[in-house]
Amino acid sequence: MPEVPPEPAVPAPLSQAGFLIWPGLLDPAEQAAWVDDLRGVVAAAPLVRPVTPGGRAMSVRMTGAGRLGWIADRAGYRYAPQHPSGMAWPPVPPRILALWRRVTGLSRDPDCCLVNYYDPGARMGLHQDRDEGDFGFPVLSVSLGDDGLFRMGGARRGDRTVSRWLRSGDVVLMAGAARLAFHGIDRIRPGSSRLLPQGGRLNVTLRVVAG
Repeated sequence: MPEVPPEPAVPAPLSQAGFLIWPGLLDPAEQAAWVDDLRGVVAAAPLVRPVTPGGRAMSVRMTGAGRLGWIADRAGYRYAPQHPSGMAWPPVPPRILALWRRVTGLSRDPDCCLVNYYDPGARMGLHQDRDEGDFGFPVLSVSLGDDGLFRMGGARRGDRTVSRWLRSGDVVLMAGAARLAFHGIDRIRPGSSRLLPQGGRLNVTLRVVAG
């Protein structure tokens, strides 16, 4: 059998506010392949617009893949084994798992692949990812489509923040001190990418829910 070439080494990341950032880690062909994979996820588990416990509709639409999915409704924020429709979440596409293993070096695969879709008016307020049971595992985030203005803070909501435009193919790792740092997307830049025919931005985050 022919030898399988090894995965290319991950280049050294940039560090900003403790977040590790790989600009353009996914090349255009890889980005297009990810979008094809995510179309399959959305076909199996359609995008929904979550509602906060206070009854406010979020501006992003969400779905997921894996053993668990993250959901929000009037009962609260949590991970659940079924899509809000009651169906099981589809499996995480192998290509997406491969990036997790390549960047994190972990043999423990994520339980959840959360997919957020931002249309031109969508945003995500400052928040912490703290619904998981073990904060020792990182959160891996991948940007696809239009640029998103990513705001990064510290462990307290009132800490100083810095911002950076994330472009299609950029990858961010939240680990160590940045694992519980506040972060959000202030806005997207419509028309900055041709990756998604309908425009907008996809953000894919991979999380281990329990150790």
